[in-house]
Amino acid sequence: MARRAMIEIDGERCKGCGLCISVCPQKIIAFASSFNSKGYHPAQQVDPEEKCVGCGFCYLTCPDTCITVHRVVKE
Repeated sequence: MARRAMIEIDGERCKGCGLCISVCPQKIIAFASSFNSKGYHPAQQVDPEEKCVGCGFCYLTCPDTCITVHRVVKE
């Protein structure tokens, strides 16, 4: 299936609260194994099957507005 959307997470601003992980209906967000400069495990998109639909739940839930949703426009 062609990619419909993707998210971009600012790993340096993310404090690793996990709210985006809990609300993602496709379960494509997980904690990174590495730390950011503040010592948190930031969230990251893990979507090898390109299941992100761009619903925006992660964006709406993030208290620090670290997430940007990009929808892919078909030409």
